[in-house]
Amino acid sequence: MAETVTKAPRIAAASSEAPRSHPLIHKLLVAVAAGFLVLFVVIPVANIFAQAFSKGVGSYAAVFHAPGPPEGKELAPKERRKLAAARSQAERNWSSIRLSFAIAAIVVPLNVIFGLAASWSLAKFRFKGRTLLLALIDLPFSVSPVIAGLIFVLLFGRHGIFGAWAANLTWPDPFSLSWRGFAQGWWPFGFARSQSGIIFTPLAIALASIFVTFPFVARSLISLMETQGSAQEVAALSLGASGWRTFFTVTLPNVKWALLYGVILCTARAFGEFGAVSVVSGHIDSNDTMPLRIEKLWNDYDNQAAFAMASLLTLLAAVTLVIQLIVERKTGEEAIAPVEGEGALR
Repeated sequence: MAETVTKAPRIAAASSEAPRSHPLIHKLLVAVAAGFLVLFVVIPVANIFAQAFSKGVGSYAAVFHAPGPPEGKELAPKERRKLAAARSQAERNWSSIRLSFAIAAIVVPLNVIFGLAASWSLAKFRFKGRTLLLALIDLPFSVSPVIAGLIFVLLFGRHGIFGAWAANLTWPDPFSLSWRGFAQGWWPFGFARSQSGIIFTPLAIALASIFVTFPFVARSLISLMETQGSAQEVAALSLGASGWRTFFTVTLPNVKWALLYGVILCTARAFGEFGAVSVVSGHIDSNDTMPLRIEKLWNDYDNQAAFAMASLLTLLAAVTLVIQLIVERKTGEEAIAPVEGEGALR
């Protein structure tokens, strides 16, 4: 008995000691990780901005706003054609930026609504088909975006399953009582050309973007809601609060940082999606988002303009990364808080 008592502290002390790595191995691993980041992240990002400003700040600005003809000077026909081409290119570049923001303005709110509804159902309730719903939410992670775009073409294309209906689909004009093709005069697209149907219109781009981005908000909320449980909601309902009031005053404040984290990921993917959008856009200039516009500029060997457009996406990615780090810290604090509170009560 005495022998057992004397050995117990030694065993506890030995088990409490953290394993130590050799200093040389530790430094080698840090150097490999740092070298990998420099080679595959820092250098490519630096190259984007170097190529974007390779012809000067004026040439960079001309990608988005071409200068007008000089006053009081008659230009040669060649110069006029060159200036008109530059202004046309700048307008197409701006059109792709507007369309990217328009798609994000449509996709993100819809995914927030879906993500809140799905996470609430999956985390707070147990029902038949719950596993199937979880699998469907993860489906865009396992399906190639190109295949996702092809699915929409096979469904809503002229020779698709719903082609006869989708090809002639028109939409109500919010500023009049008439019906017209999609996107003519609609905010936030503002296209002058009327487009009927679904495929090869901005509507198809929005549908494809929704498909590839809808898991992000739901997946950001499900785990946190399951960790928090339903005790607070049950208490609010027992005190007479309605379902909506319980949601807006109890549930939503508890998951606000996780929701913001999902919104950030969804927004970044909506801006950067290429595969599915490329399939359903029909390679029409008016349907170009920023990634599609970059591809066309690169294929036209206008490298400086392509890198100038890419620099905007890079800046967006950098801002997203900073916000993501802040939100991850807040989300971690929210997840730890309930555990610390339970430990204090014990």
